[in-house]
Amino acid sequence: MDLSVVDLSPVPNDGTASDAYANTVEAAQQAEKLGYSRFWVAEHHGMADTIAGTTPEVLLGHLAAETESIRLGSGAVLLNHYSPFKVAEQFGVLNSLAPGRIDAGLGRANGSPAADQALGTDRHVQNPDEDHAEKIEAVVNHLYDDYPDGHLYSDLQIPHSGEDIPTPWVLGSSPSSAAIAAELGLPYCFAAFIRPQFATHSFETYREQFQSSSLAGSVDKPQGMIAVNAVCAETDEEAARLRAVAEASYQRMQRGVVGTRPSIEEAIDELGGVPEPTPATLTADEWPRAISGSPETISSLLEQLTERVGVDEVMIQHIHATHNDALRSHELIAEGIGLT
Repeated sequence: MDLSVVDLSPVPNDGTASDAYANTVEAAQQAEKLGYSRFWVAEHHGMADTIAGTTPEVLLGHLAAETESIRLGSGAVLLNHYSPFKVAEQFGVLNSLAPGRIDAGLGRANGSPAADQALGTDRHVQNPDEDHAEKIEAVVNHLYDDYPDGHLYSDLQIPHSGEDIPTPWVLGSSPSSAAIAAELGLPYCFAAFIRPQFATHSFETYREQFQSSSLAGSVDKPQGMIAVNAVCAETDEEAARLRAVAEASYQRMQRGVVGTRPSIEEAIDELGGVPEPTPATLTADEWPRAISGSPETISSLLEQLTERVGVDEVMIQHIHATHNDALRSHELIAEGIGLT
């Protein structure tokens, strides 16, 4: 099994965005050292006092200079906010800075009405699936300089490294995003930490509808990855205690409080106690929003989940109380899987 990481650049308590970015650099360097395959950074808007990951295209340029071999990418660039040509230019520059190491993770999401208005985003697209598919296709055509002669954009050029072109990925958390990836013949990453109940259906849709495509950057057969919120500690009980932060954060989101991150003690108090450890064996219809366990338990759980959807790569997302907890969790997951 291959492992990867997606990082949100959370702002430490009493810290700043500068502290958050320094932690992200340290996490990327650790992931590279441990043998993780990819390190992606996220895009969230309007809550920079708690989540500093707002502009992956900028942060990735810095990470390219601070790492040597690990693949770097966006998890995701939110295409509903931007011009496909501008996104392609950004990733062309990134690939020129880190040739052959860049993934262009392409997704969509609405934020608060104020953030969308500030970004100039139309929240009422007539057919959002069609619009999103067209935007993804446009990014790929620009990246690969694949517009036909005579097309309005055929003479537009973006920066290139002369080596591999950024790998496009479709990211999503629903069967509709899976269908778009299948139609375009592109790799697909499903965010199981958002809508775990749709994971199996989405990958079924992706495989059933997958078709070889003439789109540049497409793949010959389905290629998938699952993103999972996973917390690891020396014991199942300690991991469950650390997982309280993710559980409490989700409950806050349900109440409309987005982006905040309680301490472990605050989380346990809000939940009314320490969460039960994740069962070592999940039932066929059980897919927790967050899982936890010792290295052995996490390894078993990830094997079960990847087998369920037929992929061999997991992207670890986490919500930890502290940066050191996150680093230790990544180290123990790598140990459990056998990367180290």
